[in-house]
Amino acid sequence: MLMNLFKYIFYIIWRCWFYGWVLFSIIAIFPVLLIVTSSEKLYPTFFKIAQAWANTILFVMGFKIDLYEEQIVDNTKSYMFCPNHTSMIDIMVMLSIARNPFVFVGKKELTKIPIFGFFYKRTCIIVDRSNSKSRLAVFEAARKRLSNGLDVCIFPEGLVPDDESIVLSEFKNGAFRLAIEHKIPIVPMTFYDCKKRFSYTFFSGKPGKLRVKVHSFLSTKGLTLKDCDALKKQTYNLIYNELVNDFKATK
Repeated sequence: MLMNLFKYIFYIIWRCWFYGWVLFSIIAIFPVLLIVTSSEKLYPTFFKIAQAWANTILFVMGFKIDLYEEQIVDNTKSYMFCPNHTSMIDIMVMLSIARNPFVFVGKKELTKIPIFGFFYKRTCIIVDRSNSKSRLAVFEAARKRLSNGLDVCIFPEGLVPDDESIVLSEFKNGAFRLAIEHKIPIVPMTFYDCKKRFSYTFFSGKPGKLRVKVHSFLSTKGLTLKDCDALKKQTYNLIYNELVNDFKATK
């Protein structure tokens, strides 16, 4: 009984520690962020600041990334990053491991988070999945960023699954359509531990290792939009099998 009480107290302090660092670290550099998010030309500078911010949050929360790359990105090429989505720290992990500046395509709901949402809206491509015009606008915005030499990151599940028993939710088409249209490789990525370490369940999680695997890239050369479903399924099966096999190995 007493152990459970200490555990709940730890969770409350630890979660508040996270939200406090996220909020106050952004407030501390608010004027700088206003400047570097005022123009797309300054995005690479913003990205470096965002990486430092992400690394700081992960460090103070007691997380350490263990990265394994089957293939290394080429600085002269563009990519479509497709990680599984399990936690609010997925954004920090993705920023931390990136070798080149990229832009997130993210859900509209995150723009409602105080302060964080303000800069999220200024730097990411926002999609309202209930609005068909918004979905079309995402493609135009992504095309523009890709033409400027940036990579794009889309969590193809769209939303974090509400049911924690779900290994991997169904993928949306957007990432794969964009990759085929722009002839850029899909980079499947498996985040093994983010849900276990910091899920959306408040009284859960703990510091520790965050394993990430960057899988061999999936080429879109020669593909057309008719191949979108097959490419989506290939990416889904790759990440799904990786998660299931890891669960069995660590059980």
